Amino acid sequence: MVKIAVLPGDGIGPEVTAEARRVLETIGELYGHQFEFIYEPIGGNCIDDHGVAMLPESLPRIKRTTAVLFGAVGGPKWDDPTAPTRPEDGLLAIRKGLGLYANLRPVRVFGPLASASPLKTPELTSVDFIVVRELTGGLYFGKPKRVWDTARGRRAVDTNAYSEAEIERVLRVGYELARGRGRKLTSVDKANVLATGRLWRQVATRMAAEYADVATEHLLVDTCAMRLVTRPQDFDVIVTENTFGDILTDEAAVIGGSMGMLPSASLGKGRLGLYEPIHGSAPDIAGKGLANPLAAILSAALLLRYSLKLEGAAASVENAVDQVIEGGLRTADIAAGGPSVGTREMADAVIAALRADGPVGRRRRTNGRQEVVGSGNQPAPSPALRGATGG
Repeated sequence: MVKIAVLPGDGIGPEVTAEARRVLETIGELYGHQFEFIYEPIGGNCIDDHGVAMLPESLPRIKRTTAVLFGAVGGPKWDDPTAPTRPEDGLLAIRKGLGLYANLRPVRVFGPLASASPLKTPELTSVDFIVVRELTGGLYFGKPKRVWDTARGRRAVDTNAYSEAEIERVLRVGYELARGRGRKLTSVDKANVLATGRLWRQVATRMAAEYADVATEHLLVDTCAMRLVTRPQDFDVIVTENTFGDILTDEAAVIGGSMGMLPSASLGKGRLGLYEPIHGSAPDIAGKGLANPLAAILSAALLLRYSLKLEGAAASVENAVDQVIEGGLRTADIAAGGPSVGTREMADAVIAALRADGPVGRRRRTNGRQEVVGSGNQPAPSPALRGATGG
């Protein structure tokens, strides 16, 4: 029995995690796995019910599971900068409490959705890269962090702090991933202005010699932001610090036409990881059955790959999503004004594709290429992360 913690959160979080759970249950039926799902409150709804963004007893319970399926937190209801606690505090506490220091955000353009992208280049369908964002350091966690009154008005401070060890471990995740992909790594910093950026550049330069089989380039964050919208097809693996990664991945998300298509995985030293769609809580459509569940479903595929080491099952979910998109089914965010289906209907189609393919001998599509994968019980090819995360 594999225990999976589900933290639906706010807005559309409960809707998309419900569909991701159904996909995982289907995988369990097809491949003979048993999943037990435990639920924990988090975010704005938890603040409303309990006065905190996450219950203190939730973290110990989560630590006894194998993986976390996360929805989304926040919304205008709780968007008060003077509030003593905010919905995002719960997510930050989980990342810190579980030691999840590497956030993986794969970005690829689905061929049939290329017209939905704001970028109009012939090379768009060749875009296939992954951003590795350092997750537990930098401005979001540095101390001191406070606002105070002075004789000349209020002041505020946030501290951006990194150690060499923190930088090295997340870069190692990126280098190991690059070895299993296109053998190119882009290290992003702000070495011309920030002391943390100069340390980042020094560590990356040292590690580039260790990974001589991987081509390393160093980019300032502003240059990287520009390149993401001018030549996104040039990237393979991007590694950067927490704040830069937060911003760059939201920019990268629109390359494929919708944030509703992109998953993420947050990993640390063991198998326990947190998997979430990168879209927000979208309170304007919450409860209407309009949300795109594919990012949450693809996050469940990453859960199968990295925490459960079931590469075949992960690839089968990704292949099912490809089939549904290629078949023309669209939720409103990717319909470009054309016919669309709701959250449940889209998930139903993915589940139907999974069942139609069966558990063995499928092919996974990747931007026009196909690779044969084995059964759902096939171990994940883990050189990309085992050394860095304790696999």
